[in-house]
Amino acid sequence: MRRLIAIAFMVAALLAPTAVSAGERLFDGALGAASGALVAGPAGFLAGGVIGYVAGPRISRGLGFHRPYRYAHYSRH
Repeated sequence: MRRLIAIAFMVAALLAPTAVSAGERLFDGALGAASGALVAGPAGFLAGGVIGYVAGPRISRGLGFHRPYRYAHYSRH
């Protein structure tokens, strides 16, 4: 278990600069890792984190959580 946690921290440290520039990806990855760990244990933790990081923003846009910025400020008359 300690080895898994150490590996997870190493992966997070390697992905941190990319995640900072990517904005919401860090949160999506953490949410995916938590849900994966809840469902499938340590293997789900890793898989959920990867899937959440890679596909999380697209999934949330598909559900309607992220709207394009320009539509919030410009209304058509």
